[in-house]
Amino acid sequence: MTTTFKPILPNDVISTRTMLHEAIPVTGSIVSGTYTNYAGSEWNIKTFAHGMFESVYDYPYLSSSANHILDLSVGLSTRSESLSASTDQMIAKKVNIYNEMAQVLVGFDHTGSVRPFDRDGNLATGAKLDDVFFINFTRLLTKDEIKKGSFQMSLYTGSTAAAPAAGTGGSIMTIYDADVNKYLTNSPAGEYTLLHTSSTGGANAADVPVGLLYYQAGIAVLTASVFSALYQGVDVDSNGSTGYFGTPISSSDTVTAVLTGSTIEHACDGLRNRIKNIQFNNTTELNSTVYFCRANHLEFNYSSNPTYLSASTIRVKNDESDIPISYVTSVGLYSADNELLAVAKLSEPLRKDSNNEFTLRVRLDY
Repeated sequence: MTTTFKPILPNDVISTRTMLHEAIPVTGSIVSGTYTNYAGSEWNIKTFAHGMFESVYDYPYLSSSANHILDLSVGLSTRSESLSASTDQMIAKKVNIYNEMAQVLVGFDHTGSVRPFDRDGNLATGAKLDDVFFINFTRLLTKDEIKKGSFQMSLYTGSTAAAPAAGTGGSIMTIYDADVNKYLTNSPAGEYTLLHTSSTGGANAADVPVGLLYYQAGIAVLTASVFSALYQGVDVDSNGSTGYFGTPISSSDTVTAVLTGSTIEHACDGLRNRIKNIQFNNTTELNSTVYFCRANHLEFNYSSNPTYLSASTIRVKNDESDIPISYVTSVGLYSADNELLAVAKLSEPLRKDSNNEFTLRVRLDY
């Protein structure tokens, strides 16, 4: 039991913050369906009865080693001109998803109405994003946030789902969060930026923003207009197969037709088959408090351990004239009422006597 306490002075305490980054690659082969059975069902793509989104895992989701990496969904604003001509029964769900995400990521205006997503971040007069895809990365991947300037996503923009690099308008589009010095803060979810199709981040006048990236929330909002005029989704064929092995609904589907006239899973399957690669660095914010524990030459030269004495004689002394010594093995941090809060262990015991003194640097991470 500790019998001697030494107060830590304010000058002996300092707080620091360290940003740790980890590179995260998400390959298109995983997202588009790496694990399939004989009928084409994708074991690492989990769908739900409500049909409002689908989840992507890096392994078959029934496996104990599977990691949930992202969710995909679509949203339609009530401002969308294509809604009036649609009779799809899932329109209400798509509108609800858009409004729910907008509430969290954009917020409300002075009248209490939900603000729509802005193409350029100007909440008052900016062009709006009405037909969008949502890519929601899990906390496992993003940690505390996505590192600014590290996000890159490559998409196939061709019309056919089975061969997305080909077809009408077939090409590879690379999307960046290049505006790292122009990120915006007018979101209740934290900082966000515009997604561009050029690494120059809008320096080219023709580089129109194609979406938004919310760093702390780990959500990318992608406008449907990034794809070509034709956008074949993937439907269930007569054999019950889905995903890459399914049958395109029509060779003349536009992306708007798919978003307004098909299921959410159908539209998300089309997106998954067009993702070539996603990569970014995550950020872990490590906050630390450092305590400098100082042992002067006349301090802590004795031990309160009962084994330190034998018949009232210090065990580590050979002669009575020898100076007392101790071996420091740990440092305890106590509250003001002497309650033990934390213990730091030394890698090896340190000899302490009246001829030496030292300072132990104790760091608490949280």
